[in-house]
Amino acid sequence: MTASTASVISLQHIQMTFHDQNGELEVLRDIQVEIRPQEFLCVLGPSGCGKSTLLRMLAGLLAPTGGQLLKADNQQLSVGLVFQQSNLMPWRTVLDNILLPLELRGVPQDAALQKAQDLIELVGLQEFTNVWPESLSGGMAQRVAIARALIQDPDLLLLDEPFGSLDALTREKMGAELLRIWQARRKTVVMVTHSISEALLLADRVLVLSQRPARVLLDLPVRLPRPRGEEARYSAEFQAMAKQIRGAISV
Repeated sequence: MTASTASVISLQHIQMTFHDQNGELEVLRDIQVEIRPQEFLCVLGPSGCGKSTLLRMLAGLLAPTGGQLLKADNQQLSVGLVFQQSNLMPWRTVLDNILLPLELRGVPQDAALQKAQDLIELVGLQEFTNVWPESLSGGMAQRVAIARALIQDPDLLLLDEPFGSLDALTREKMGAELLRIWQARRKTVVMVTHSISEALLLADRVLVLSQRPARVLLDLPVRLPRPRGEEARYSAEFQAMAKQIRGAISV
């Protein structure tokens, strides 16, 4: 569970409308969400409803056209981003891909290497330190992407369908890996997913968004005990929450 009830980010009556030569497209309408420290929040909703737009707004890549996005103590939050594709640089090894953010910040080499080695161990890629991305499986590449995001020690980790391109078995394994990594580092995480069972296995709380323009249809606390394993999927409480989320998505 989360360590505190104080918010890291407060979204207050957020609106997002895009304007182009064809007119305007309202994507988000009156979104009100509190994101708490060390919370794992999953966001679900129909395709194209604005989930990724919301994530880009949290990352500071988009500004809302209405409402307020307030950060704790008005501080600038550092953010790590992981997308559906790992976007690794093919000319850099696993180690060098993970080191890149610290190189760009000018962190001394010895300190950067120590952080990178610690993260390589955390994500279980010790035997692949000097391997090129082309030799990695999809799941391994996403582990590298997660390590690259974590090496900056972000206040907020944003995941946009990070396992969407993986096969079902690899996706389950990566979900378990992400849960293990999160429990080790306890970052505040917001993850977009289309998988109800993945959300319930990972999250402290699940948000369900409506069709565009998106509104929050359901804000569901997940009170399943941690640590969670695959067996949690078969409990009556898990199935009841899955049914509740499925019902909200189909509205």
